[in-house]
Amino acid sequence: MAATLYWIQCGGCGGDTISLLGADSPDIVELLTLLDIEILWHPSISNNTHSQHQDLLERILAGRQNLDVLCVEGTIIRGPGGTGMYDAIAGRPKKDLVASLASQARFVVAVGTCASFGGIGADGAVEACGVQFLKWEKGGFLGAEFTARSGLPVVNLPGCPCHSDVIVSTLTALLGGQSIPLSKYNTPLIWYGLLVHQGCTRNEYHEYRVEDQGFGEKGCLFFHMGCHGPLAYGPCNKVLWNRRSSKTRVGVPCFGCTRPDFPQAYPFYYTRNIEGIPKQLPDGVDRAHYLAYKGMAAAAAPDRLKDRRTRV
Repeated sequence: MAATLYWIQCGGCGGDTISLLGADSPDIVELLTLLDIEILWHPSISNNTHSQHQDLLERILAGRQNLDVLCVEGTIIRGPGGTGMYDAIAGRPKKDLVASLASQARFVVAVGTCASFGGIGADGAVEACGVQFLKWEKGGFLGAEFTARSGLPVVNLPGCPCHSDVIVSTLTALLGGQSIPLSKYNTPLIWYGLLVHQGCTRNEYHEYRVEDQGFGEKGCLFFHMGCHGPLAYGPCNKVLWNRRSSKTRVGVPCFGCTRPDFPQAYPFYYTRNIEGIPKQLPDGVDRAHYLAYKGMAAAAAPDRLKDRRTRV
C-alpha cells in the first residue's frame, strides 16, 4: 500500500515548495515512485476540485483515509485573538485543520523555519508560532508533549527555504523506518548537527581573523558583515544549492535562517559588537579566551591570506 502525504501551506511564501520542486537527485517524480508515495493533497500540484478536497479532509479526519505524513509549510497563524481567522480555508482556520490532521498522521514534518519556529510572524500581530516551537521554546502550536502516531515529535526542517535534499532524505528515512536522531530543537542531527561555519571555504580567514569589511573582499564575514555561520546549525555548506554554491562561497554573509530566532530584529549586514568584538561569539567559545586567541591569531596571519584580500 502506498504511503500517503498531505502538504498544507499556512502563513508563508511557498519557498519550501519551490525548493522541493527543484530537487534533482531524485527529482520529485522519481521520489514519489521510489518511495511509493501518494500525494493526497499539495496546493501547488494537486488538481482536486474544492468539493473533492473537502471530501478528502472528511475521510482523513474520520479515519477512513490513512495519513502517513503531514507536511506543514509556513507559520501557524493564531490571530486575531486566537481565532486563527487571519489564515483560513473554506471559512475554517488553518490552525484547526493542522491540529486535526496532526492527530491522524503517522509523522508530522515542519518544513522551513516558519513552520519549525514561527519565523517572520512570530513577533507580530498575526500571533504566529511554529508547529511545536515558538522560537527557542518548545511548545508552539501543538504543545511540548505532542507526538504523532509513530511516537515521534514534530520533525523540524528549518531553512529559508529548506534545501530539497533535506526534505527528500527526511521523508526517505521516515517512510523507510530508519531512526532519525534529533537535536533538542527536533532537527535531524545529520543535517543540523554542525555549524554552517564548519563547512565554510573561508574558515582559514576566520581562524586568523583576516576580516571582510565590505562586499567583494576575500576574508571572513563574521567580524563586520553580520555572518551567522559560527552561530547557526545547518546544512548550507554541506549540501550546496544547485550542487555548486552557498551564501558564504559567493561572498554573502550567512543570515542564520535555520536559527529559531530568524529573522533577527537587527541589520543583516552588520555585526553587533562591543569594542570591536562581536556580541555573539561562536557557539561554545568563552569571551576571555576568544579575545586572547584572536589577537594572537591576527598577528600570526600568513601573508598568503592577507595578500589574497583583494577586490574582485
